[in-house]
Amino acid sequence: MTARQTVMLLGAVVLSLPSLAHGFQPLFSLDGNTITHCHITERAVFRKTAEVCRDLAASKGKDFSLVIDDSLSAAKVQRACSSIGTSTSVLSTVTFQTSIAQMYFSNAKVDIDFLLSDKHHFDDESFQGGRDLITAGVSYVKASVKLGNFAAGRWTLGQVFHTLQDFYSHSNWVELGNTEPYSTLIRPDQLFKNLAGPKTPTCTSCTGGHCFNNLLPVLQQQGLLTTGYFSLISSTKPAGKCSHGGKFDRTSRQEPVGGINKDDVSADHGSLHHKAADIAVKATMELLEDIRVAVGDKNFLQLMGLSQSSVLCFVIDTTGSMSDDIAEAKRVSFDIIDRKRGTPQEPSAYILVPFNDPGFGPLTRTTNADIFKDQINKLSANGGEDIPEMCLSGLQLALTAAPPSSEIFVFTDAPAKDAHLKSTITALIESTRSVVNFMLTNFISSRRRRSDIQGLSPHSMSQSDFKLYHDLARASGGQAIEVTKSDLSLVTSVIEDSSASAVVTVFQVVMNPGKPESFTFTVDGSLRNMTAYITGASSLTFNLTSSKGVSQSSSESGGPLASFTTAGNLRRLRLNTDNQTGSWKISINSNKPYSVKVIGQSSVNYIYYLVEANKGARGDFFLKEGHPLSGGNSSIVVSVGSDTVEVTDVTLFDSSGSTEINGSLQALGGGHFLVHFSDVPAGEFVVRLRGEDNSSTSKSTPTSFQRQASTQIKTSSISVTAQANNTNIEPGSTISIPFTVATMTNGVVNDNATGTFTMRANNDRSYASTSPSTVTVAAGSGGKANGTVTLTVPASAVSGTDVTLTIEAEDAAATDINYAVLRFSVAAKVADVNRPECQVVSTSASCPLSSSLCASSQWEFIANLTDGINGTGIERITIQKGNGTLNTSTTVGAGGKNVTVATYSASCCSQTVELAVVDRVGNVGTCVGQARALTTAALVTTVNTASTGGHTLSLSCLYISVVVFLLWE
Repeated sequence: MTARQTVMLLGAVVLSLPSLAHGFQPLFSLDGNTITHCHITERAVFRKTAEVCRDLAASKGKDFSLVIDDSLSAAKVQRACSSIGTSTSVLSTVTFQTSIAQMYFSNAKVDIDFLLSDKHHFDDESFQGGRDLITAGVSYVKASVKLGNFAAGRWTLGQVFHTLQDFYSHSNWVELGNTEPYSTLIRPDQLFKNLAGPKTPTCTSCTGGHCFNNLLPVLQQQGLLTTGYFSLISSTKPAGKCSHGGKFDRTSRQEPVGGINKDDVSADHGSLHHKAADIAVKATMELLEDIRVAVGDKNFLQLMGLSQSSVLCFVIDTTGSMSDDIAEAKRVSFDIIDRKRGTPQEPSAYILVPFNDPGFGPLTRTTNADIFKDQINKLSANGGEDIPEMCLSGLQLALTAAPPSSEIFVFTDAPAKDAHLKSTITALIESTRSVVNFMLTNFISSRRRRSDIQGLSPHSMSQSDFKLYHDLARASGGQAIEVTKSDLSLVTSVIEDSSASAVVTVFQVVMNPGKPESFTFTVDGSLRNMTAYITGASSLTFNLTSSKGVSQSSSESGGPLASFTTAGNLRRLRLNTDNQTGSWKISINSNKPYSVKVIGQSSVNYIYYLVEANKGARGDFFLKEGHPLSGGNSSIVVSVGSDTVEVTDVTLFDSSGSTEINGSLQALGGGHFLVHFSDVPAGEFVVRLRGEDNSSTSKSTPTSFQRQASTQIKTSSISVTAQANNTNIEPGSTISIPFTVATMTNGVVNDNATGTFTMRANNDRSYASTSPSTVTVAAGSGGKANGTVTLTVPASAVSGTDVTLTIEAEDAAATDINYAVLRFSVAAKVADVNRPECQVVSTSASCPLSSSLCASSQWEFIANLTDGINGTGIERITIQKGNGTLNTSTTVGAGGKNVTVATYSASCCSQTVELAVVDRVGNVGTCVGQARALTTAALVTTVNTASTGGHTLSLSCLYISVVVFLLWE
């Protein structure tokens, strides 16, 4: 049986926000005929990722049968690129889909954050400004990939996509008859040509409500480029210039009337909408290819999120009593690495954050298992005399460094000294959807041991200390496991469980206060290796009943339904679900707090994002950070990645099990559904989804399934909005971020509200920052208060770094809180925009005409590669095409310039070579050499170079000589 097709169910909680957008529609189309930024991004990513996998397969002599076209899906690409093919394997596209979602949500957010910026949309003939945004963004993406900072790279990449894609909708590139991308937009070393001058008229007024022929003939005759002018406020534009057009563009009401945009099929030039979208897909792929060559295939696939495995992420207390815990963290991580190295289940990345007091970090983030091993081997237990440690500061680093939906394990035996970061950690948990598990080892005995050594009085964890860790675990869907140090090895199996591929949460509940209760969960045919975790007091008992009525009690450590182990407050049950699909029941008998979590491996899963609804003319959705609003209407956009799955119910489920709010489904087309919830009450909820899977080959009837999100959604009556005028910050500079706090009633601003809010602003890099400690909503202010946060990036910050800023507002009673999360890229200006230069030194060959004799002959060329006078230097040379051997060496040329000598040799059976030359900031050049058959007695051929003149070769009629030429593109 082949690997199961992954189903991606993307949930996004939707709130109302009146706003506008221009450009391709951002995310979803209600008419079913409009191509959105989301569609363009998905198509380009699917196709380029598939091309990379195809090329890798060819290099290894493997078949790749996937047809690369616009019908690709995440599941098709993941399956074709994966080496998984056994009957027991489970294929998941969760990481892939999550990564793509990061890109198209950041793409869509440009229409919110930079709506009026002409350069972000190529409006107002802002060619240079638009290209500067694109090339600066691409430079940052390449720098972030170098640092292993893939998530930040995706976020910036999505923004770059938006500007690049808008060019084809907002310019007359399509009207000029072009069918391929305008490559100059991604090549800062190339000059713009044939731009309409600032005083050149470009349009005539539309007539009869039609704008098919409003571009002046001179543009077509001279091949002149223009874009439309746009303004929400003013109708002023240069005389004779085209407008963007549309209901909200005031310039389109001034002569010449009308517009030229192709944003959707109903736009002024909507008849060309699909052609513009097709070229935008090609342009996005061209940009992705440039990044691929610059960073290499392996890093490119990581950037796209093509992975079957999760990250291994540890946050470890390194104070004096933690030697046993550190040793166990080493053991379990090394075991996972050694067992999974070289397999599709090998962790996609490794993250390590040590902490103690007063320090935390440094962060280690790597894709190299040996580097991770080396760093964890260096950990030693020492210090920490005053007991509380900087646990939450370390966790903050891990949450922002790990990819979304990661599972993080915190090892400590001490309370948190930085408990004031609790709300920040909660906000980051909700924003990243990551799960946090705490491994809490025996506090009293460990602290006594420390006091015996250091002469301190013994300490123990207070109830508030315990509550902090349990609250954070609950918010994330993780667990707070309390265990002695001697039994720690019995509970680290949880880490091994989470490192498996395609792990899903079937059911989870937390009861605090506890009470005897029975819970049901559905076992479907796609589930494998199911495990249940129960945490609670030692007096807790349980009874498990299968869909066939078979029962097993907690007095049986091994029975017909499960085998389980107990260590500390954790009971781990390995379920035996063979041939027992359907509704299972677990009954808990305890009056003390407890939790139940059921997981398994499956191809059916879902993720969700908070977004806001745009009440503009077309309607759409945008990513929202922060809590949804109490009493307001909310919705969930569910995206289904397979026709074999039918979604039947989506609910907001109170994590204590007492409330479940049913949603109403509306089809949006393309596998997307809008699920509407009315009057969501105050509380804490998780998203639960039920449906039917028709993919089973063993049953004639569909299999019912249920899945549950781990992360809690908490409603709030506070609104926090913040928007920066730039998301890129240069080292040594300061950025100001204005914010607004409002009191909400039933989802709308309470104009009559007054009050004071406590403000907190935290960033994960500990960069200098200022913020008001409070803001006050005064009478007559419309229920709102404003303030400003500043963030200063040190001059020593490395380009490619990212910084996450959390702005929080808490009411005077400290009973309600909301937040905004902003992500910034540290990006130094790149002065080196020129691609490396190449000069052929010599060529030699003696290739026979007969192909049957090619294997006995070799050809060779030698080239000098430099990066120009102001270049950063050659970093890497790779063979893009060709089956020969490449050797490089470095020498010093004229004027002390470093020269990289590339020597390529190959059999005459392989008569073409293409070399990619990459400098240290990611500029890419391509060098192509080719052997040609000659039919004349003697020829002289000039070899063209990028900028250094020619090289003459003598060729014989009896042999094939090699002609080497350079193509820079």
